[in-house]
Amino acid sequence: MSRVLLLVIALVDLPLFHRSLTSELGNWDGFWYIKLATQGYPTNIPHVYSTLGFFPLYSMVIWLVAHVLFCSFVIAGVLISGVGGLVATVLVQRLATHWWGETNARRAVLLFCLFPGSVVFSMVYSEGLLIPLAAGCLIALERRRWLLAGILAGVATAIGPDALAIVPVCALAAFLELKRRGWRDPKALRSLIAPLLSPAGLCAFGIYLWAHNGTPFACFDAQKYAWGEKTDAFALVNQARTLFDEIRFPHFDYHAINLNLVSGSLGAIVLLIAVVLILRRQYRPPGVAIAWAVGIGFLAVTSEFTPPNPRLLITAFPAVLVIVCYVKDRGFAWVMAASTTFLIVMSAVTYVGYALRP
Repeated sequence: MSRVLLLVIALVDLPLFHRSLTSELGNWDGFWYIKLATQGYPTNIPHVYSTLGFFPLYSMVIWLVAHVLFCSFVIAGVLISGVGGLVATVLVQRLATHWWGETNARRAVLLFCLFPGSVVFSMVYSEGLLIPLAAGCLIALERRRWLLAGILAGVATAIGPDALAIVPVCALAAFLELKRRGWRDPKALRSLIAPLLSPAGLCAFGIYLWAHNGTPFACFDAQKYAWGEKTDAFALVNQARTLFDEIRFPHFDYHAINLNLVSGSLGAIVLLIAVVLILRRQYRPPGVAIAWAVGIGFLAVTSEFTPPNPRLLITAFPAVLVIVCYVKDRGFAWVMAASTTFLIVMSAVTYVGYALRP
């Protein structure tokens, strides 16, 4: 039903903004994923926007699905995101049931489906692959299925830079297992399989770039020079300063306000509250889940180009979903009403134009 809601929003946008449905669902990064699926990577490292700023796996799957189903690349991308979102929803509910019980898990999965960041499951965005792989990896780590966890993590690291947060998660799981069983226990040593396999996707991509572009860091160079992406401990401060300059009254012009900075500032507040709640003892999930949420959160708050927007918040789902454990009845209703309202409004703006990223 949440996907139907987002489809209705996209259809309502059509006559208002004179856009096609495929251009709405393939907006923002979707354009580049489709271009990567059709044209591949350039051989040089351009200092302008290019496909080289994106990891390959999602576009590879788009190409495969489009050719198998004989459909457009946009439809293929949306199908992957939708199916991946469904898988992620099932896995997230299983994790939440184990962490917080069935009642809280049902509430958590409701928030997951109606959280503003869930728009990525209705667009050409790679989170439709990343989040189910990350959730599956967390389940495998908790069940000590080290080979499966390593494979899922290794595949995930070929999807995008934020997926690299899964590598220290696997390392932490192995460390805790070795500490629990002892460093000489053969069964404990098997846990090292997960962290050893986890960077496989990144390594494979780096080898390709080395052969194709002359450096394994070509993707990160493209992000730095074209998108201005870099890690900065004061990224949030810089973004807040920029937003303040845009909204201060002597020079106020709502046309000049970067809505991505507004979204990032609100997201930073939500992330701070979520991290505080997830670290509290009462509803604290396992360490690997906390590590995943904190890792994604760290990447978000230190990114100069991509602040803690809804897309990154839903990727850090253990932290965001724990909120439902602390609100009951009427409080939960208010949380859901606010989340759904933000989902509708932000999705309507995200589908059209270039004012607000997912």
